[in-house]
Amino acid sequence: MKAHEGMYIGGEWRAAAGGDTIAVVNPADEQVIGHVPAGIAEDVDAAVFAAHEAFPAWAATPPAERAAKIAALRDVLVARKDEIAETVTAELGAPLPFSQMVHAGVPILVAGSYAELAASYAFEEKVGNSTVYAEPVGVVGAITPWNYPLHQIVAKVAPALAAGCTVVLKPAEDTPLTAQLFAEAVHEAGIPAGVFNLVTGLGPVAGQALAEHPGVDLVSFTGSTAVGKQIGATAGAAVKRVALELGGKSANVILPSADLAKAVGVGIANVMGNSGQTCSAWTRMLVHTTQYDEAVALAAEAAAKYGDRIGPLVNAKQHARVRGYIDKGVAEGARLVAGGSEAPREQGYFVSPTVFADVTPEMTIAQEEIFGPVVSIIRYEDEDEALRIANGTVYGLAGAVWAADDAEAVAFARRMDTGQVDINGGRFNPLAPFGGYKQSGVGRELGAHGLSEYLQTKSLQF
Repeated sequence: MKAHEGMYIGGEWRAAAGGDTIAVVNPADEQVIGHVPAGIAEDVDAAVFAAHEAFPAWAATPPAERAAKIAALRDVLVARKDEIAETVTAELGAPLPFSQMVHAGVPILVAGSYAELAASYAFEEKVGNSTVYAEPVGVVGAITPWNYPLHQIVAKVAPALAAGCTVVLKPAEDTPLTAQLFAEAVHEAGIPAGVFNLVTGLGPVAGQALAEHPGVDLVSFTGSTAVGKQIGATAGAAVKRVALELGGKSANVILPSADLAKAVGVGIANVMGNSGQTCSAWTRMLVHTTQYDEAVALAAEAAAKYGDRIGPLVNAKQHARVRGYIDKGVAEGARLVAGGSEAPREQGYFVSPTVFADVTPEMTIAQEEIFGPVVSIIRYEDEDEALRIANGTVYGLAGAVWAADDAEAVAFARRMDTGQVDINGGRFNPLAPFGGYKQSGVGRELGAHGLSEYLQTKSLQF
């Protein structure tokens, strides 16, 4: 697609206030594929003003009508699914089949779920002698990451619109073309002017201006824990609501009774998807000491199959960062059984699927989020030790547990300090709440819980 030279504000594409642009690079071949405006505070001001002006009418729109608009948006995304996939592949580097299935397919599923929820959600209820109303928070500042560019946009914008909020979106600077395509879809769906607005730009400039703007009532951010802390502090000073979906270091706990080959194979596949650039990836594989050597061999064999099947990392900085973590793992004594830090190709930001054995819980690669195709295999002696290891990081976003039957896995999962756990390979559920414990975030996305983040309650007593 051709990049727009302006911002989508108030229902139209407008010239940006600043003259600078951001180059969009294809990480597979390191070639520039387009330029987008580098938005500044004046662009954010204009977008927030447009959202503020549009809010009263959109908030007063009956939920069924809001649902119809979201359904229309979903239909446009369906019609443009191939274009979405091709755009994500071009600017993120994900293989096209993965982009078609996940990067395009999942946001369509989520948009459809909010079309249904907007029509069925109980926006008022009787509680004794009171009537309690769920009302939209107001103007939402949505700041989204590059790793799942359309999914993260839809996971914020769709529930905000369903709630009756208006939105200003600042997407990641690495994947702005997908955001521009989404803005086109919003326009095509007939969503009223000002209800959704787009400002492209750098995080420390446009993102910070949006997070700090006094006209924004809620900031919804997905990204690093470090930036999330900054946004939380800024919002706290203004007593402004936040929803933060941050980092993760999720544990894949394989109990002795599990089907080891299946648990290891699915675990490796989970990390290799999207080249490991997934906050909820099960990057720590916990295996009982009696099965450890077999699990290591299975993991190395499984990882080798992904050598030419995963895409590059998003940019040069991420490429260097992930390779640095691999080198650090070796330096701290972990045993490399697959992959390594040496670039497998001369061009593009590729990293080989990498598996470490003999990883101890205190190692850097077992504590910090790498955000690449890197798995650390950790041994444990008993379930209590496995639980201590699983809960032994500052994160608590996701995880997995494998056992001979679901009840055994559930008993372990209930003791994990994490927001979402897959039991014996449980399938993705777009209606289930997603979000973290501890430093993995505040609030939830998806389903009714995600919708409630954009609502505030008012009670009237009779």
